[in-house]
Amino acid sequence: MSRTCEITGKKRQSGMQVSHAMNHSRKWFEVNIQKKRFWVPSEKRWVTLRVTGAGIRYIAKNGIEAALKKAAELTKA
Repeated sequence: MSRTCEITGKKRQSGMQVSHAMNHSRKWFEVNIQKKRFWVPSEKRWVTLRVTGAGIRYIAKNGIEAALKKAAELTKA
């Protein structure tokens, strides 16, 4: 299973680690993935999602129903 947010679709990025001496080396910037349970009132059940901090804030702002709808659109595209 890849380290990808199920709501926002964010995944790890590659970049450069730059030291004080300006030496460059490749590194990965990982996303802040959290495994979190959300209650879905329309289905009367818990749903476990792997989401980032931004995904948790999106759910808090827009609701779990809208977030699951967005996740479904993300998987279709």
